[in-house]
Amino acid sequence: APRRWGSQFNVPPSAQFVARPVGVCSMMKLPVQASAEGLDAAFVGVPLDTGTSNRPGARFGPRQIRAESVMVRRYNASTGAAPFDSLQVADIGDVNVNLYNLPDSCRLIRESYQKIVASGCVPLTLGGDHTITYPILQAMAEKHGPVGLVHVDAHTDTGDRALGEKIYHGTPFRRCVEERLLDCSRVVQIGIRGSSYDPDPYKYCRDQGFRVFPAEECWSKSLVPLMGEVRKQMGDKPVYISFDIDGLDPAYAPGTGTPEIAGLTPAQALEIIRGCKGLNVVGCDLVEVAPMYDISGNTALLGANLLFEMLCVLPGVKTM
Repeated sequence: APRRWGSQFNVPPSAQFVARPVGVCSMMKLPVQASAEGLDAAFVGVPLDTGTSNRPGARFGPRQIRAESVMVRRYNASTGAAPFDSLQVADIGDVNVNLYNLPDSCRLIRESYQKIVASGCVPLTLGGDHTITYPILQAMAEKHGPVGLVHVDAHTDTGDRALGEKIYHGTPFRRCVEERLLDCSRVVQIGIRGSSYDPDPYKYCRDQGFRVFPAEECWSKSLVPLMGEVRKQMGDKPVYISFDIDGLDPAYAPGTGTPEIAGLTPAQALEIIRGCKGLNVVGCDLVEVAPMYDISGNTALLGANLLFEMLCVLPGVKTM
């Protein structure tokens, strides 16, 4: 039974009492619910990769992240965060997407998240390719108005079209700008890098008012000072965290569809997420884990840990 060890909330079972391979494959082996009703936060999968431009496979990301999450425990010993003594959390399964129709998948995602958000629950999303953030933010903005964004990625994802299409994993944030889903004065992009088809690939972002921190500005340094600036910029208004696993160097996270060399380290990833503590975080996602390109499972394990770290910085989480 998950309710034990002195918490009134759902608690991941300890491997001291329940073997890790035992049970339903849910995030951190938490209870599975059919809806977000009664929850403060929920893990939800969006197994879609129809929007990928290179290697497919992110549709299997949610399943593998859940499988690797058995290694994630109840408390954050580094920060003292005790999310399972603070919030009611469960896994509410996956959004049923249409693998043959990307616009229809966006509709299904948007409608699912409208229900989650309406219930007062904060969603922590297991992707799926980065297309999914567009319909999620449609639902977020419907409730909260334009939101701030902490976006970790190798790519800005602000393209306009590819092969004539306006919806794919390289365009979600341009679509969000066009629909005024983002408070552009509170958008920060961290870890951007790689070659480009354009001589000034960050111009669109900066023209909108985004702050762009290319990977080379992050090399060999702590990002704690940067996150101090980000917290001031975000203020107390709603903020969404979108973390593409390819923001990390492929030495650490090879299991992704569009890897770029010379990325962030896992330690820097923790500094970014932990640096969001105290912000009014209304939702998070971890996208682009494609497990078949990393047979070790380490990319998905990293994703599971980053989602736990996101849970730990949500409003209302107490410290030990």
